[in-house]
Amino acid sequence: MSNAAISAAEAKEAEMRAAEILGRVRRIELRTQRFVNDALAGRFASVFKGRGMDFDRVRNYVPGDDVRTIDWNVTARTGDTHIKLFTEERELTILLAVDVSASADFGSAASSKRETAAEAAAVLAASAIRTRDRVGLLLFTDQVELYIPPGKGRLQMMRLIREILFFQPQHQGTHLTKALDVTNHLLHRRAVVFLFSDFCLPPPLAINLADFKKKLQITYRRHDVIAVAINDAREAELPNVGLLRIQDAESGETMTLDTAKRSVREAYAKKSRERRQQIATAIRSLGIDMLEMTNGEAWMPEWLAFFKTHRQRSGA
Repeated sequence: MSNAAISAAEAKEAEMRAAEILGRVRRIELRTQRFVNDALAGRFASVFKGRGMDFDRVRNYVPGDDVRTIDWNVTARTGDTHIKLFTEERELTILLAVDVSASADFGSAASSKRETAAEAAAVLAASAIRTRDRVGLLLFTDQVELYIPPGKGRLQMMRLIREILFFQPQHQGTHLTKALDVTNHLLHRRAVVFLFSDFCLPPPLAINLADFKKKLQITYRRHDVIAVAINDAREAELPNVGLLRIQDAESGETMTLDTAKRSVREAYAKKSRERRQQIATAIRSLGIDMLEMTNGEAWMPEWLAFFKTHRQRSGA
């Protein structure tokens, strides 16, 4: 086959791939748009608005002003006491931090954990676009793989969905603390950070969980953080299918389990349940909200309940 023929075949394949990607992105957009319009309209902005203040200007201090607002740099430079004036931030910045490690591609239902994250992220992106707020994306494994600065508009939303679904990461593992470090470095103003992950922390769990909790607390001091756990039923409970060979998608470690034994299935389920409870307890102990999603199960009602509760708690 000639080089020209090969090039034509490759071009045709790339064209078909692009059409497939666009089609899947469009289908997710259509599925989520109705939910945003019918159920989430008006709730999203009111939940998080008014959390920050934006610097406006300085003016001379007058008796009765809050001394905590004194701008000491301007005061020292001019010799007259000045204070900072602020206005409420009208524009919200949202960062979708999504785990795209190897374990995110697992799915025993019709979709993978990564696809479930993409659909939920699409809801958030569409909600942000609707309220004219900015939304960005950070994809991570054990490294930060991709960062798209916050932006506005439908094209931004479509790009974010496409990257969550189809981006090919260079690494397989999970390192949540690195993702949080980069988030803290990139976001200079207060933002809303949605952290999507299956939270498959590498062993030893106790040490890595303590490190993650410490970094998460720093992020939470600066931003509004919501953790979103993406789960799969097969990671919590094994089927009774006899000898079963399983492999850790990130470490490559394999083992064979006799699922015909009830004790084996119960031990597996107990260990999985305890791991999830440890992670959830660590996150919620900081005062951070945590949503849990499972592949193949309805998740939108829980999200609606979350926004309602969050809205009431914030006094919106």
